[in-house]
Amino acid sequence: MTLAKIDDAQRRARLGVRHLLSARVTAVEEVVEALVGLHATDPATVFLSACARLEHPSVAEVEAAFYDRRTLVRSLCMRRTMFAVTAGTAPVVRAAAGAAIAAKERQKLLTYLADGVGWDAERLARVEDATLEALRLRGEATAVELTRDVPDLLEQVVVAPGKPYETRQNVSSRIIRVLAADGRLRRGRPLGTWLSTQFRWAPATPWPELDPALGRADLARRWLASYGPGTEADLKWWTGWNLGHTRAALTAAGAVPVELSTGTGYALPDDLDPVDQPPPWAALLPALDSTPMGWQARDWYLPARHRPRLFDTAGNVGPTVWWNGSVVGGWAQRADGGLVWELLDDVGADAEAAIAREADRLASWLGGVRVIPRFRTPLEKELTT
Repeated sequence: MTLAKIDDAQRRARLGVRHLLSARVTAVEEVVEALVGLHATDPATVFLSACARLEHPSVAEVEAAFYDRRTLVRSLCMRRTMFAVTAGTAPVVRAAAGAAIAAKERQKLLTYLADGVGWDAERLARVEDATLEALRLRGEATAVELTRDVPDLLEQVVVAPGKPYETRQNVSSRIIRVLAADGRLRRGRPLGTWLSTQFRWAPATPWPELDPALGRADLARRWLASYGPGTEADLKWWTGWNLGHTRAALTAAGAVPVELSTGTGYALPDDLDPVDQPPPWAALLPALDSTPMGWQARDWYLPARHRPRLFDTAGNVGPTVWWNGSVVGGWAQRADGGLVWELLDDVGADAEAAIAREADRLASWLGGVRVIPRFRTPLEKELTT
């Protein structure tokens, strides 16, 4: 059987169109759906990723989706990573990845508590019930406020006893984390600005339970629609599934093999025809943006020679500069908030002008606010010194 061939130029064209980089949209929910989810480990990433793709970038609009309309939620799911997803996608990522991760997190918590303070599952359940009741009565609360209502949350565990870095930790943060992973509470507004990593907490109703296999098939279809074609290894890496689950999900999703420049990939059966090349486009994407983190094999859009400067040692991508579907540089902000960037390829005068316009656009809506990535990369640090 002759496989349909999808070359690298076609993949870059799809990336530009489907990831809303060649043409922007008006609704933040549309951005999140187009990418399946936005990385949310670093709170700033969601705002920067969304606003890079919105016709009218607005922090207030992203916040309204999270806290007023509640059309966006944060979920610990693929690769044990925090993602922002739409409320419609949340049950799918929960079934496909989040539920199994939550179960592992709970088991780790029980071991931590048993070793540290001698709690068993029954004791943990009582403290969790008391925490949820306190939250229900307050409506919304910080972790500190909850410890005032539930003193057991102030129990301390000695971490790394006898080591030079020995420390003591309250059990509150880990218990709240597991309750959030279970979907029994959710993050509310941050204590500070949109860059803050400290959140208020609010009660939540767990998402409907879906069959995990059906959830994985659904998630595989969504990934293929947004990131396809991609390889089996790409999907396995992006989801954090094992090989068996990955192959079963591709089959259940109806994926068909296609020929890529590097071997065999997969696409949805109605997604084999070429797409039109979009008009030339430039973009400045933030650290941990979903586009550069969408595939394990990246040579077709990110030359291997650039990776040492654009990624940290744990594989987290830093801020990137794009031209027509390829990563061509990186950017950062100086201490005064000013944007600086460095091109790693010769892209020509037209591309440099387009990139400069994108930098001006980003600087304009940031309004002098400085965003320091949570995971800093060599080029980003170089540009700020």
